[in-house]
Amino acid sequence: MFYTNVPDRSGVSRVVRFCYLGRLDFLGSPLNNLGMFPPLLFVLHFVAVRCSSEFMLDVVVDRYHIPKVCPREVQPEDFIRYHFNGTLNADGRTFDSSHDRGKAFISQVGMGRLLTGVDRGLMGMCVNERRKITVPPHLAFGSIGTGGIIPADAVLVYDVLLLDIWNKADKVEIRTLSKPKKCTRAAMASDFLRYHYNGTLLSGQAFDSSHKNATYDTYLGQGDVIEGMEQGLLGMCVTERRVIIIPPFLAYGENGHDELVVEVKEVPEGCARRTTVGDYIRYHYNGTFHDGTAFDSSYQRNSTYNTYVGMGYIIKGMDEALQGLCMGEKRRVVVPPHLAYGGDGVGELIPGSAVLVFDIHIIDFHNPDDLVDVKVTHKPQECDSVSEADDWLQYRYNCSLMDGTLLYSSDQFDSPSVTTLGAEQVIPGLEQGLIGMCVGETREVVVPPHWGHGENGAGDVPGSAVLFFQLELVELQKGVPKGFMFVWFGDGPDPLFPAMDLNGDREVPLQEFSAFIKLQVQQGNGRLRPGVQADDIIQDMFNSQDLNKDGKIVAYEVSLQSEEQPERDEL
Repeated sequence: MFYTNVPDRSGVSRVVRFCYLGRLDFLGSPLNNLGMFPPLLFVLHFVAVRCSSEFMLDVVVDRYHIPKVCPREVQPEDFIRYHFNGTLNADGRTFDSSHDRGKAFISQVGMGRLLTGVDRGLMGMCVNERRKITVPPHLAFGSIGTGGIIPADAVLVYDVLLLDIWNKADKVEIRTLSKPKKCTRAAMASDFLRYHYNGTLLSGQAFDSSHKNATYDTYLGQGDVIEGMEQGLLGMCVTERRVIIIPPFLAYGENGHDELVVEVKEVPEGCARRTTVGDYIRYHYNGTFHDGTAFDSSYQRNSTYNTYVGMGYIIKGMDEALQGLCMGEKRRVVVPPHLAYGGDGVGELIPGSAVLVFDIHIIDFHNPDDLVDVKVTHKPQECDSVSEADDWLQYRYNCSLMDGTLLYSSDQFDSPSVTTLGAEQVIPGLEQGLIGMCVGETREVVVPPHWGHGENGAGDVPGSAVLFFQLELVELQKGVPKGFMFVWFGDGPDPLFPAMDLNGDREVPLQEFSAFIKLQVQQGNGRLRPGVQADDIIQDMFNSQDLNKDGKIVAYEVSLQSEEQPERDEL
């Protein structure tokens, strides 16, 4: 076997292992006087078989987005800041993601601080470049894997977006865009300056701007602004415009300052879904300033804060921090002023340029397009029939919020919980959860608010709450179509009246009519509407047949009823 570089259809060179069969012919001279083999020429005839990527010798890099302008590429010993998604090549499963962590990853390349394969794959990147780095096992976690997350001999795929590059040797970079023809005085230490600025990251992402409010006013050379800005302002003339590029060690260092900080406190097990833009979320929070002074709390109002995610209804920092969360997750979010209320603040509540700290607890979230989620937890081996429209059901249930708070339970009531499917006696989401059940079956059903009690809630159910039901079907009685009290399983007696007239006296009072109907049910010839007292239904049926209301049914009344109301003729 041997390895070679083979370009794929996109032109990307990939290392491929070939296996071959054939004869090896050695062309050369005999052993020389040193007893060594001379250079050999191999003449091969082989059949090539492409082997799996697990046998790659080196990293494979797919540069699928390269910015048009790239003034600087990643070199050894550079520091970089980047976002990534890490997946297993075998099945695409995500094992790590900076996006899920809520913060970009920072490291130094070429110094052994990263996986060897990742270190190699990041070399030569430009800011705003996107690339996919495929790392073979021997340049990742090898034949051992790690932590039960990365299996042995796993090929890893990193999808990377580069945000920043800097080096310890970097200095403040100044690019003059425009300068007045006459400059009688240049800025120097101890001068008082008023200036406008737009602040962006190297990737172009804006983080602050004086143009939103007023000029930034400061004394120069007294440490009132970051060191890189001090250097960048020196020597400027009035009306001069500059671009000042400042490395982090001359700005806010490793910890940052004006960047959103998200600290994950608690994540529940079994998180099957995370919040995305467009979801509607309910959460509790405590809001404090950096010194711990409280300024707001949803707990004090005894009501969750409810909003759409990522759609600009709340301050930008919280809008970003609410993405990628699980139900029940707890986080601490530190929001800088430019992602909160800026230099103006909010009246007497939030002072200007305040850093805000939110401790949040996610209660639930949903998307307006969500359907009812039904999970069968137990199904009996024998199931003769399942619940459907018009059936009468008796069931047990627990109804909770998604944080486990119990709202209602059938065990709290003296009488069993019953309903007729399709009769709109329960919320639509619960009815969906009860359809298709066998007696003895249990289910877990998640009901979004638009299938439940909506934005206003009901009773102890808060507005816009997602509900969690645990259901067990106890009894099932097959129903009759809506508007009917009794149906035949097949063709009824024909003619009908002689069959009803049990004693043959040509008139059928209520007692005789009741005996006839109950006999049909007992013999399995027909079915009464379930969930209602049989005597009450039979009384209604009798009243419907007794047209002249004389307390008895005769043949004429049965015939006339059949002709005039065939669509409602239960008998």
